[in-house]
This record gives sequence, C-alpha cells and structure tokens, in this order.
Amino acid sequence: MQMKWDVANPPPWRGFTLVETLAVIALLAVVAVMATPSFVAWHVRDQVDARARALASTLAYARSEALRRGARVTVCRIDAARQCLTAGQSCSNGVADWSCGWAVLVEQGGTRALLRAQPLLAAVSITGVQTNLTFTPPAGQLIGTFRSFDIAPRSPARATQGNKWRRCIHIAAGGRARIVEGACGATS
Repeated sequence: MQMKWDVANPPPWRGFTLVETLAVIALLAVVAVMATPSFVAWHVRDQVDARARALASTLAYARSEALRRGARVTVCRIDAARQCLTAGQSCSNGVADWSCGWAVLVEQGGTRALLRAQPLLAAVSITGVQTNLTFTPPAGQLIGTFRSFDIAPRSPARATQGNKWRRCIHIAAGGRARIVEGACGATS
C-alpha cells in the first residue's frame, strides 16, 4: 500500500519547529546555569563528609589493630612515597595539613610495616595535630590528650562557607573518634 502525495492537501507535519527547539534549549541552558553552583556545593560537601568518614574509620582501624596485634599502631601524614612526614613538613603541593593523605603503620620488632594508606585529596582541608597519632596496647589508648581534626572545603566559595560545610573529629584519650557537624570548638 503506497501513500499518494496530494499537492493541494499535503499531510500534516509532525514534530517541533526550529523556534520551539531553540526555546527548549535556551530553557535547559538557564536551568543548568542555575543548578551548577548547587551541584558544585553538594559535591564539595560530599568530599568533606567522605574525608571525615575515612579519617574516623582509619582511627578506629588503628585502635582495633593495636588491640588485636598487641603492638603500637601509628597514624601519620604521608607524602607521595607513603613515608611519614615530620611535624610541620609540607606535602608536595605545599600544604602542611592532613589532606596530604595518611597511613596506618604497625611497629613490631623495631620496624614499621604499612597496614593501610589514604591518598591525597587537596580539595579538602584537614587541620589538626601535626604529630603522629600512636595507639598503644592493651587498651588501644591514644598517647597524649584529647585531639581534634577540623575538616572543611579548601575553596573559598561563598556557597560552601559556614558550619554546615565543616566536620570535626574529636578523639578521646581512650582512642575513640566521633564526627560532629560544624567546626571544632563551634557551638551548634
């Protein structure tokens, strides 16, 4: 069955006109421009939350390994070669905080062995103690007193300022870590 074209009565065309298509594209562009800052801010907060959970998880792991192995377990800031940095020493990107990355090392027989490492993430600032954290057996206690880490976006964007974009990890002398929303020392 073949359709015949009638020149006097052409079939109705189906689809969109060029003007309608351009209007939809312009509307989508406006929505994308308006949504981009929110998406970027959401991504930054996700990175802050992920780094806070990773550091808290690492501290819990180090404490449990000190208990399980009956040996001293140290968490330290590391460089690209996974070597511990000294207090105040900068990473390869010039930053002297825990965003360089960190490692968990066990001390047995006078040597240190790497158990776990977390890589650099420069988009997030992790400030806190610059010295290594050492968990000791038999209770997994942390050598020293209460410690805390302030985790925040490194970018100075106005959309990511304030306590809702920051996390604080408090570490008790017993070695247990907990994450709270907001900056360390801020009242919520």
